[in-house]
Amino acid sequence: MMCTAKKCGIRFQPPAVILIYENEMKGKSRQRIMPVRNFSKYSDCSRAAEQLKNNPRHKGYLEQVSLKQLEKLFSFLRGYLWGQSLAETMEQVQRETTIDPEEDLNKLDDKELAKRKSIMDELFEKNQKKKDDPNFVYDIEVEFPQDEQLQSCGWDTESADES
Repeated sequence: MMCTAKKCGIRFQPPAVILIYENEMKGKSRQRIMPVRNFSKYSDCSRAAEQLKNNPRHKGYLEQVSLKQLEKLFSFLRGYLWGQSLAETMEQVQRETTIDPEEDLNKLDDKELAKRKSIMDELFEKNQKKKDDPNFVYDIEVEFPQDEQLQSCGWDTESADES
């Protein structure tokens, strides 16, 4: 089935993932409703997203939808099941998908650290300049202004005769 995903969303009651896609052979826009079964407020969003994406009935339609987007949709559904408002759920998802530069990553457990690393990898891939990009310049040389006197560091001031 050749189709191009246009929009993907979640319906809360009854729970379902809704995909709006375009059939490439006929050129028509269609809507596919994929019911979400056996999902509770205690369910794992990443596992549910993976199961839906790998479901043989929906696999062809969800090829162009990223696993991260499906996880985010399931997070919204879980927030709804917990009784949170949409704004609260959006704020929680935003906190989970962004990295706080002041956060000490050494204090995280392995699962949370892996999640933060995948977010950083995704951000790096998004911002990376590739050879095919129109603004790509191969060898950039930048001159930094030397207006004020350079500050020396204490660790490298040791002279050779002191050793």
